[in-house]
Amino acid sequence: MNETLGTLLIIAFVILGVLHVAPGLIWLERRLLALWQDRYGPNRVGPFGLFQVLADAIKMFFKEDWIPPFADKATFILAPCIINVTALTAFAVIPFAPGWSVVDMSVGLLFFLAMSSLGVYSVTLAGWASNNKYSLLGGLRASAQMLGYEVFMGLSLMGVVLMSGTFNLAKIVEAQQNTIWYCVPQFLGMMLFLIAGIAETHRLPFDLPEAEAELIAGFHSEYSSMKFGMFFIGEYIGITLISCLMTVLYFGGWDGPTFGISEGLALKLVQFGWFAAKTFVFLCLFILLRASFCRPRYDQLIAFGWKIMLPLSLANLLITGAALLALE
Repeated sequence: MNETLGTLLIIAFVILGVLHVAPGLIWLERRLLALWQDRYGPNRVGPFGLFQVLADAIKMFFKEDWIPPFADKATFILAPCIINVTALTAFAVIPFAPGWSVVDMSVGLLFFLAMSSLGVYSVTLAGWASNNKYSLLGGLRASAQMLGYEVFMGLSLMGVVLMSGTFNLAKIVEAQQNTIWYCVPQFLGMMLFLIAGIAETHRLPFDLPEAEAELIAGFHSEYSSMKFGMFFIGEYIGITLISCLMTVLYFGGWDGPTFGISEGLALKLVQFGWFAAKTFVFLCLFILLRASFCRPRYDQLIAFGWKIMLPLSLANLLITGAALLALE
C-alpha cells in the first residue's frame, strides 16, 4: 500500500511539476531573451512580469475555439493531444533522484525513443488535417526533420549504452558515480544528441516547420485558442524532457556533493536539487540558442543531418566500441 501511494505521489509530482515548468519557461525565455538582446522583457503585469503568462493563458482560454469547416475535425482535435501525451509519458522513466521515478524500466532509454517517435504523428496529422497547403508543408517538414534526426539521436546514445552496459536510466546515472561523467568520454555523442534534441523539438535554429516568413506558422497555422496553446506547451515539455535526458545521460543525473548528508529525505532533496540545477542550465542553453542563431535553409538542415550527423554518430559508435574492446 505504501509503495502504491508513493508511486501515485511521484506521478502527481511529475505531471503537475512538468505542467508548471512549461509556463514558467515561457516567462524565463522572455526575460532571458530581453536580457541578452538588451531590451525590456515583460515587466508590467505583476512583479517582474510574472503574471504575463497568466494573462496570456486567460486570453487563450477566452479566444474563439475555431475549427476550419474544410478541416478533418476528429484528426484536427486529436493532433495537439498526441504531442503532450507522448512527451508526458516519456517522463515516466526519468530518475530525478534514487528511487524517485514513476517506473524503473530496464529499457527506459528505448521507451524514450519510442515516445519520441510517436510524437511525430502530432505535427504530421495537424498539417494534414488542417487542409491548408502551408500547414501541410509545415507538417511534411516536421515529419522529415523529426524522423531523420531520430536516427542520429538513437545512434548518438549507443556510446552511453556501451559504456554503462544498460538501457536503464537510473543505472546509467549510477555508472557515472565515483568516476568521470560521460560528457567527457562521450563529448561527441553528447553534442550529437543535443543537436538532434533541438531538431526533435523544432526549436531555433531548427524551427523550419514553423518558418513564419515562409509558412505563416507551419503545421499549426489553422489552430487557435487552447489547441494552439497545447502545441505551445508541448514544445516546452519537449525542451524540458531533452534537458532532463542530457543531465541523466551525460552529467551524472543527481550526482553531486551532498554536504555531509548521508541518508533520509534530506539527502533525496539535495540530490533532486542537483538534478534540477543541471537541467536548468540546459533549459537556459535552449533559450540562448534562440537568441543567438539564425535559421538555415531547409535543404541545408536535411543535408547537415545525413551528410554530417550520420557519419559522426557512426564514427562515435565505432570509436567507443573499439576503445572498450582495447581496454578489456
